[in-house]
Amino acid sequence: MENKNTFQLIYEVVRKIPKGKVATYGQIATLAGNPRLARVVGYALHVNPEPMIIPCHRVVNREGYTSGSFAFGGKNAQGDLLRSEGVETDSEGKVDLKKYQWDGI
Repeated sequence: MENKNTFQLIYEVVRKIPKGKVATYGQIATLAGNPRLARVVGYALHVNPEPMIIPCHRVVNREGYTSGSFAFGGKNAQGDLLRSEGVETDSEGKVDLKKYQWDGI
């Protein structure tokens, strides 16, 4: 497992995702300094110590799908949170990345 500093880098990047946008696990890993840590991003978000401050609900998989087992509220919670911010999802919980993906700036 990666060290605590890696998690802090991940959390810093996730905090920057603006309301109404999403990022992928791989994108967060790259922006945190190591594109090979997408799975670590997932783990870090699963143990997110501040879910109201670190908006982990804005992170989706590489195809734009929300998590089927979102850690903070159950299966539909992630999609509900995204929709409340103006991010549309289809009936399968997929986000249109061309429309909603954050550019990382």
